[in-house]
Amino acid sequence: MHRLLSIATACILCQAQAAGAIYKCQESGRVTYADRPCPGAGAELPVRAAPPPDPETLARLDRARDLAMGIDKQRADQTLREERDGERARRAALALRKRCDKLRLQRQWLEEDLARARGDAKEAARIKARRQAETLAVECPA
Repeated sequence: MHRLLSIATACILCQAQAAGAIYKCQESGRVTYADRPCPGAGAELPVRAAPPPDPETLARLDRARDLAMGIDKQRADQTLREERDGERARRAALALRKRCDKLRLQRQWLEEDLARARGDAKEAARIKARRQAETLAVECPA
């Protein structure tokens, strides 16, 4: 949008400079217009200069350009914030996945220890395995 407003402003300010000479030609009873002198009968038409731009219009264009630039800046800031938030969420998800994998591995080891335990050690291993399973259920639902 900023580019469009800049182009429109440039077009308004440069209209008179862009217009070249216009020639009115008469060939075989037909009237034509060209940007080069005519071979034969023809005359250069006076090109009126464009009126100076209205200060109110220029001020309105400047306000519109400033508004568009402000909107573009807000959009860029919002995009940057969203990218940062997305990266933060990805890191948090990765950390949680690592933590859950670690807890699952510890639960597996405790269950293996429980299977190998004998006597009084079996009850202690059972308690440890149950607590590890509860920790895993709380920290890693699903």
